[in-house]
Amino acid sequence: MTAIVEIKDLSIAFNQSQPVVHNVSLSINAGETLALVGESGSGKSVTSMSILRLLNEPPVSYPSGDILLSGQSVLKASQSQLRHWRGNKVGVIFQEPMMSLNPLHTIEKQLGETLLIHQGLPAKHSRTKIIDWLNKVGIRNAQKRLNDYPHQFSGGEKQRIMIAMALINEPELLIADEPTTALDVTVQAQILDLIKQLQQELNMAVLFISHDLTVVRQLADRVAVMEQGKLVEVETSELLFERPQHPYTQKLINVEPEDRFCHSDQNAATLLTVKQLKVWFPIERGIFRRTVGHVKAVDGISFSIKQGSALAVVGESGSGKTTLSKALLRLIDSEGEFNFSGHTINQLKKHELTKIRRDMQFVFQDPFGSLSPRMLVSEIIGEGLEINQIGLPQAREQMIIDAMKTVELDPAIRHRYPHEFSGGQRQRIALARALVMKPKFIILDEPTSSLDRTVQFQVLKLLKKLQKTHHLTYLFISHDLKVVKALCEEVVVMKAGKIVEQGSCEQVFSAPQQEYTKNLIKTAFVA
Repeated sequence: MTAIVEIKDLSIAFNQSQPVVHNVSLSINAGETLALVGESGSGKSVTSMSILRLLNEPPVSYPSGDILLSGQSVLKASQSQLRHWRGNKVGVIFQEPMMSLNPLHTIEKQLGETLLIHQGLPAKHSRTKIIDWLNKVGIRNAQKRLNDYPHQFSGGEKQRIMIAMALINEPELLIADEPTTALDVTVQAQILDLIKQLQQELNMAVLFISHDLTVVRQLADRVAVMEQGKLVEVETSELLFERPQHPYTQKLINVEPEDRFCHSDQNAATLLTVKQLKVWFPIERGIFRRTVGHVKAVDGISFSIKQGSALAVVGESGSGKTTLSKALLRLIDSEGEFNFSGHTINQLKKHELTKIRRDMQFVFQDPFGSLSPRMLVSEIIGEGLEINQIGLPQAREQMIIDAMKTVELDPAIRHRYPHEFSGGQRQRIALARALVMKPKFIILDEPTSSLDRTVQFQVLKLLKKLQKTHHLTYLFISHDLKVVKALCEEVVVMKAGKIVEQGSCEQVFSAPQQEYTKNLIKTAFVA
């Protein structure tokens, strides 16, 4: 087999300190999928980004080894040579699509730019190809959405656009860093099938970085396992999952959420009731921006949540899950009625709403994007206390310390910045920020999607412990049905802004009524 990439005895260091990656040797052959797995901080992304030297030099340096791309040294290549390889010979799907897409440019312009740079295709000739690729990755009404900006797409849709951008030039090697993290299970399956199909057509090599071992098992030919910057095991996918040799690999494979349904107090009082909730966004056209139609993001849905329970909202990207959560906090305009703890939320005035919001908190999908990089951890967690003038400064400091202890973070780290922490630690900081307000109700928008399985398991245990200790109520938005099964009692299934099925998790998972729900469950629990 022809090796597209050869990594030879590579060590990577930051600021000339001790290496964070130690003497790694790997090869990726044409037409092969190599999966690189390990916990956050194990060195997966640092190693993969070094293949195109995408890390700033300095602070990054390479104390030993080399990287060969089709036999040519990457570490000795000129900047012009690297620019030619990037996007043309090697495509990259980054983990955080919102930080990778330019918020000031339309989707057509961003995809067209890569075609112009690498294929010399002017805008008028690239549109057909752009539409074709957006359709391939599952963007609905692709032709009508060419002039939309990144913020107008859901998290999963943004990830699909990134995948189209990486593959549109048909590269020899695709580096996919958690490419399906933000995607629901059905679209995840479509994207994995698409990658497999293109791999066969183009004889493309794939370096697949993931914490989801279910996906790795389906996709990878070989698996390389990293722990604390060292390569501890490399084996064919079949052998590694059947007979893992290294203790660390065994730990990764054996960590799964609890495989049993949750049950809460059926006699508990109802905390939140939603009736006929609608969120419609106008579609405007022409010079005078006349409304010619509506995007029905949430279209007349009703449900309720009992105190101390957890309700899951599941469905494909763009089905209205996150829009629903924002409407409940009145972060966006909506119609319908929702009652929280005896208060009709959509009839409250601004000062009344501020008081109620202390009891309603939000943990966002992207912990890095939702934490200000300019604020210390103590300032992030304590911001709500300061805004609501809760306690004196000394008392607030103690509340911050208590909240950090609650989420099992060392309070000594509160004077550091978000970029100094791993994904799991940042998610705990986001949880502490919500808990410090002592809320009754927390909306969790994909809180574990960006975390590896071991950290995900820890956060799930923490959420269940907090729910029991503080009698918390959760609205849990997720595409990971294994996580939903481990945490939630009730589930609402959404499609195109409507509820297509709802009930207890045990009832819906064991005997789904709708074909859409059956497909979600079948795809999620495939071995």
